[in-house]
Amino acid sequence: MICKYTFLMLKLRLKIEKRLILFFLVLIVNIILCDNVAAQSGDKITTVVIDAGHGGDDPGAVGRKSKEKDITLKVAKMTGEYIKQYCPDVKVVYTRTTDKAVSLRRRAQIANENDADLFISIHCNAVASTSPHGVETFIMGEHKNAANLEVAKKENASILYEDNAEEDYGNFNPNSPEAYIMLSFLQSEYKNASLEFAEHVQNQLVKRVGRHDRGVQQAGFLVLHQTAMPSVLVEIGFLSNPSEENFLISKDGQTYIASALFRAFRDYKKAYEKDNAVEGPIYEQQYSDADTDTDRVVYKVQIDSKNTKIDNPSQHYKNLKDVDCYEHNGQYKYTAGHFFTKKEADDYCKTVKTKGYADAFVVSFKNGKRL
Repeated sequence: MICKYTFLMLKLRLKIEKRLILFFLVLIVNIILCDNVAAQSGDKITTVVIDAGHGGDDPGAVGRKSKEKDITLKVAKMTGEYIKQYCPDVKVVYTRTTDKAVSLRRRAQIANENDADLFISIHCNAVASTSPHGVETFIMGEHKNAANLEVAKKENASILYEDNAEEDYGNFNPNSPEAYIMLSFLQSEYKNASLEFAEHVQNQLVKRVGRHDRGVQQAGFLVLHQTAMPSVLVEIGFLSNPSEENFLISKDGQTYIASALFRAFRDYKKAYEKDNAVEGPIYEQQYSDADTDTDRVVYKVQIDSKNTKIDNPSQHYKNLKDVDCYEHNGQYKYTAGHFFTKKEADDYCKTVKTKGYADAFVVSFKNGKRL
């Protein structure tokens, strides 16, 4: 009886000691993280890491005419050049500058090794249907719906191309929903800052470039959870959507996207340095909106007008492409198509009328506003 009692007491003592050790380890980690965050306070944004998604044997999303890895590389390099030109006080680091494979772990390491203040991962989307279109910006977090989980699965599947995946990521299975439960507990210490930058990105892509807004989202991305700074993953469009693919492979389209990412960075940098009371004058970019030529007119075909908003306009007008909605004079106006020349819009308007929209007409937008 005494032996049994002694054994139980010893077992209880070991449990308590283990919990105390775990408690102090967590406490130490939190202190270190807080010190790191505090150390950044008052600092300028001096280093940004730009990550072109996929590469090498990993093509990423594939469209009819393009591969994600090629588009993301061009946009990443162009974004970096804008930052170098208009924010010369910022160091720009790329995770890749050629068509080569870089592991997700190594991408995060590059950001951490360079003490980056911001990490921007650029990607393209693709699904089975040709209807979905638009842009969305992700931060590290728990996916709220099945669609977000599928995006995370697709991007995390890059590890299947890596030779040391098991060594680098343990038993993580990018296709297992259960694997994302653990990632949801590993949300970044920099979630609020990541969210702020993500909102800047969406604002620029939607209002200035005229892309369809799919919002700021959360999901479990390996490349984001391993970075020790504010980080976002931007899906700049769907290669499975013919019109959007044409936009993304065009020089103009890539210029507009890169310009929007630069503008988002510029606005975030300015706000960050103001909020953190940087000593001395905040660097003011000598920058003109005309320099990147994103103020072009966009033409769309207006097809309908409603007093109430339709929940899923793409499904409602499923025989049309690039369906979008804008509010005007208290009503919800629905448009189809997205063109940079009046002739293209006029031609598509004729097609739309043959599909039953006899009253369709062309409308124009600039910086997201109807002219």
